[in-house]
Amino acid sequence: MITRPLDLASKLRSEPRSFDVLFYVNVGLIGLFFMVFGSRFVLAPGLGLDFRMPELRGALAGAAPTQRVISVLPSGQIFADPGLMNMPQLREWLKVEARKLKEPSLLIRAREDVRVARLAEIVGAAYEAGFTKVVWGAEEPPTSPGGGR
Repeated sequence: MITRPLDLASKLRSEPRSFDVLFYVNVGLIGLFFMVFGSRFVLAPGLGLDFRMPELRGALAGAAPTQRVISVLPSGQIFADPGLMNMPQLREWLKVEARKLKEPSLLIRAREDVRVARLAEIVGAAYEAGFTKVVWGAEEPPTSPGGGR
């Protein structure tokens, strides 16, 4: 046995005749992983599927590319890349982000029932931080399917 001096094949455990219980546990855990991490709360914490921006005719005509995006809820919660923020944290984040970019621009995605005073406060903080362009997001209203009146 010069070609197989260690005879490793004889020391291996024999192949199982059927699937182990461990196999089914692994399949169950993988399924659970995808169910949990596919949840809308894991992908965007706090932003549900009912997030509706205001509708405005001509919204697409005024669309502009932006470098940073924040989302604002009527409860006062503000979401950006790092997650949930309050107003002082948002001011600091805006300053840091404005320093990173050459011509910083910001898109504010606000639900249709957010107070205008809250939006004005956020826009003012963005301009104070050094953002050159701040855009409030709006959606184009749906058009009639037949194209008629």
